[in-house]
Amino acid sequence: MSVKENISFRVISTDLAKVSADALVIAVSKGSDGPELVGAPLSAVAVASLNGSMTALGVTGAADQVVRLPGLPETGAKVLVLAGVGAAKDGVVSDEALRRTAGAAVRQLAGLNHVLFAIPTTAVSQVAAIAEGAALGAYQYASLHSSTKGKLEPVAKITIHSTLAKDPELAAALERASIVSNAVNATRTLVNEPPSKLYPATFAEAAKDLAKGLPIKVTILDEKRLLKDGYGGIMGVGQGSSRPPRMVKLEYKSDRAVADLAFVGKGITFDSGGISIKPGAGMVTMKCDMAGAAAVLNSVLAVAALGLPVNVTGWLCIAENMPSGTAIRPSDVLTIFGGKTVEVLNTDAEGRLVMADGLVAASQEFPDVIIDVATLTGAQVVALGHRTAGVMGDEGVSAALKAAADRAGELVWPMPLPEELRPSLESPVADMANIGERMGGMMTAAVFLQEFIGKGKDGVTIPWAHLDIAGPAFNEGSPYGYTPKQGTGMAVRTLVAYVEDVVARSV
Repeated sequence: MSVKENISFRVISTDLAKVSADALVIAVSKGSDGPELVGAPLSAVAVASLNGSMTALGVTGAADQVVRLPGLPETGAKVLVLAGVGAAKDGVVSDEALRRTAGAAVRQLAGLNHVLFAIPTTAVSQVAAIAEGAALGAYQYASLHSSTKGKLEPVAKITIHSTLAKDPELAAALERASIVSNAVNATRTLVNEPPSKLYPATFAEAAKDLAKGLPIKVTILDEKRLLKDGYGGIMGVGQGSSRPPRMVKLEYKSDRAVADLAFVGKGITFDSGGISIKPGAGMVTMKCDMAGAAAVLNSVLAVAALGLPVNVTGWLCIAENMPSGTAIRPSDVLTIFGGKTVEVLNTDAEGRLVMADGLVAASQEFPDVIIDVATLTGAQVVALGHRTAGVMGDEGVSAALKAAADRAGELVWPMPLPEELRPSLESPVADMANIGERMGGMMTAAVFLQEFIGKGKDGVTIPWAHLDIAGPAFNEGSPYGYTPKQGTGMAVRTLVAYVEDVVARSV
């Protein structure tokens, strides 16, 4: 299964007139007195002409706005593009605003081959942000349409005009942008695959294929091994499907490791709800219920490709939740890996069951930190909407993830784990039930997961955080910025940035 996407970058500082491109993109900010060009590298005459006509052209500088004009004789581009960056604070455009601007421009310029960006940059991080945003905006899923007639091919070549073209740190920054954007795009493709094509066995094989050429050991536990070793959560959830479950373990080790990290991802390749079946409309997007595992997979691959000095183990908990004569029922009791028993009161609260197995397995290897990622609850969307993920867990890990997300440009917000929610998970027949207090359901689910975090070698509970990405993992609305419709690749950039921050703190 091929899921890699590629786009070429180059950075130049030569005269724009000497660069032949299909489109030249310059930035426009949303000023208090109207639209303002952001340091356009054009002649005074051209700048004056544009300033005098932008309002009449409907140019506002708002984020996501992309306006095409005929190319100027003084440049080598066929088309001049005015791309909105939104309101610039004190005249400064943030890295994330540059990412979104580049993404919006490239996404809306599909059908052109070569796009040249001439947005002023004063730091290498800004050049990298333009490159990353452009690569994310160029993403297209290789759809299964019988005909490609009328389809516009994505932009394939990006040139960035910058005075930093010869900066010694630029090559590494662009390499990182390429690796991270490829990881995000690969996650999007996995999420977008139909469940008839991506199911537990093929997901496991895709993980193996994507890891080829990287210093990663991939171990696939099939249904026989899962049953033998006692992975009762994954086996229970998967027993109603004709496609048996898998656990995929990814191991990246560095001989310079400054930390041992574990990432655990929810990989429900399709969630019908099981016996507690969802309404028809509720199933439409449920191919995305493996987005957490896809994000974990590609985050580990990106960390390995970047050669970061850490040890990272990824656990992909993969199953298909289907109703059948063999499916688990409400009132059944499952024995999770490690021995804890769970009464299943709702088979549609299945993600926490497969994650419980993964969290216990991860704990038994005594990592320094465990982070899990899951499209876990509809309550997350109710609480935080479609674009912001919730993070819960130990305060230190949660704060570090929030900081990493802010730096990466992803929206994450910390939520509490109220201790009064735990009694609602009590069961008269098992150690606990799989559902509890309905109000604050995102937090109740996290309280459930917390029960499966083990102790480290020092006897202290392993630091842990949980990312609920139910809303932001899948965009049901229109594309925006560098975010396409359907799979978004949420959490990859946050996890990679988190690992980088762990490394930086160790220096």
